[in-house]
Amino acid sequence: MGASALASSRLVKDAKLVVYAGAPHGLTDTHKDKLNADLLALIESDTGTRVTARLSPGRGAMSQNDHQRNGMTAAKPSASHLKRYAQIASLLWKYGRSDLAQKMSGEEGFGIDELPSGDGQSRTDSAMPAAGQASPEQLANDLEAMGPTYVKLGQVLAGRPDLLPEAYLKALARLQDKVKPFSYAEVEQVVMTELGVRISKAFSRFDVEPVAAASLGQVHRAAMRDGRAVVVKVQRPNIRQQIAEDFEVLEQIAGFLDRHTAFGRRHRFLVILQEFRVSIQQELNYEREAHNLTALGSNLKEFKLIQVPQPVPDYCTRSVLTMEEVQGKKITALGPLALLELKGAPLAEELFKAYLQQVLVDGLFHADPHPGNVFITNDGRIALIDLGMVGHTAPAMQENLLKILLAISEGNGEAAAEVAIRMSEKLEEFAAPEFRRNITQMVALHRDQGLEQLNVGRSLLEVSGIAQENGLLIPSELVLLGKTMLQLDEIGRILDPAFDPNASIRRNVAALMVQRMRKDLTQGSVYSTLLEMKDFTAGLPSRLNRLMDTVANSELEVRVKATDAKMAMDGMQKIANRITMGVVLAGLIVGASLLMRVVTPFQLFGFPGLAILCFLAATAGSFSLVISIFVSDYRSRKTYLRGKAAGS
Repeated sequence: MGASALASSRLVKDAKLVVYAGAPHGLTDTHKDKLNADLLALIESDTGTRVTARLSPGRGAMSQNDHQRNGMTAAKPSASHLKRYAQIASLLWKYGRSDLAQKMSGEEGFGIDELPSGDGQSRTDSAMPAAGQASPEQLANDLEAMGPTYVKLGQVLAGRPDLLPEAYLKALARLQDKVKPFSYAEVEQVVMTELGVRISKAFSRFDVEPVAAASLGQVHRAAMRDGRAVVVKVQRPNIRQQIAEDFEVLEQIAGFLDRHTAFGRRHRFLVILQEFRVSIQQELNYEREAHNLTALGSNLKEFKLIQVPQPVPDYCTRSVLTMEEVQGKKITALGPLALLELKGAPLAEELFKAYLQQVLVDGLFHADPHPGNVFITNDGRIALIDLGMVGHTAPAMQENLLKILLAISEGNGEAAAEVAIRMSEKLEEFAAPEFRRNITQMVALHRDQGLEQLNVGRSLLEVSGIAQENGLLIPSELVLLGKTMLQLDEIGRILDPAFDPNASIRRNVAALMVQRMRKDLTQGSVYSTLLEMKDFTAGLPSRLNRLMDTVANSELEVRVKATDAKMAMDGMQKIANRITMGVVLAGLIVGASLLMRVVTPFQLFGFPGLAILCFLAATAGSFSLVISIFVSDYRSRKTYLRGKAAGS
């Protein structure tokens, strides 16, 4: 069983959940009560909360006694939370044993197509599920039924061909713009609440049927009063509360895995979940998306073959976004003849160059360029839509990303490994030699297949996976860049099957470096450098004079401050004290042995009394030394662990 499948089955086993909702043969009420009791016991043990009532088979009422654990108030499990636990466990149980888990485990095996099963029958290790197993379409339907948070998760997975088989990618792709829409009456209510006027007053035309519906909202064609064609993106009603409740449940599950499994501690699911939460929160703010459209349009104004639709400022709120309509088709909707007539090579080159500038120069890039968000306009340009998900890169991170992109595109695994180590956080279990060896082997394998076949995005994601397996925490910017490059490679192959992203990186790196230098050489940075140089040159003579006087008068002192000096001195003092105590005890024992030959009138137990007293003192001192060693070591270890926990 692969790692992901094993994690899924362990979670189901740990939670003791066998979901009875929708079971083909059904379960008795007694079985349901037992399963509910097991689930509540799990929640009590993990959250420290005593749940005094349980779910009945037909209704979901529950009460709870709150108390504090470790200084924090435990979360209150509700009936909706328990229902979510059951749905998530059902999903893991349903797909944790399928071909999906085998693919996500990342294990290639030995290339055996058919393996014997427990009943003596052979099974085929294929990308498609066998009869009776859950199908890719069922996964998309299940995620859609669970709500917008899980639809968004499906959208993210649809852009990860490194994780899922092709059949699942196609099935999940419909979640990008073909989710069940909400009613037009709700659309009217949201628009009226946000804009303060009725739709008929704000627009001269507003289509009732949406052109696309996704996890967080849906899009309608409309026209402004001045005749401009626009599209209006309307957020699903009451979606924020539903997503917040979903994340409460997911945080409890992620926290459970992080605390109780080595797999969770290595991958830090709570950190991943927090990044996912921030991403969705940003996408829920349509005002932020309008700002992203404006900023990206300004950054890419020099690219004549790329269009970024601009928002209509007075018609944008947190839940309604109005922007220019793109006159064209999605790139996936173009037929073979249309692609042949399209000049795809310059479009692919322009798109790739634009994204390199976004990531490595501007520091703001469109982080979700899946084919559903890329249009070909009627005049033969590329239009980028849906800027709810964007990435940000700081200047220092841009340099590291550029270095690792160049290293991978040139097939230099050693350089890629060194850059990854420098830009990442090292855990205690980090194995540097193993990490370097794995990265070098991975890059060499792709290089042997031909650099023109090297997928930079997939390689970046593989670097992230190898890093996690070896105790290295890769920055989220690198993972986001890998996902973006992976999607860009897919679009580039659609536009031009002969397009080589690695050659494009090498062609554009010189221009990117010049742009970075020009960006750094702003008027403010030049003035700041000149002021610092002025201060340095003005103070240099006096500083040199003081230094020379100090050396001439033999007053030069060198002070070294070691961060662990006190700890080292305390340790050495403990060692010295223990050695001294041992020497004294040894002296008492040797002296007592010599005194045993001296006959004195004072005797104890028939032996010379002074010798016996020395033996007793040595015995008491030995016991005292041993006890002090154990107590001191225990306290030191406890203090070290407490400081380590506080630091992490």
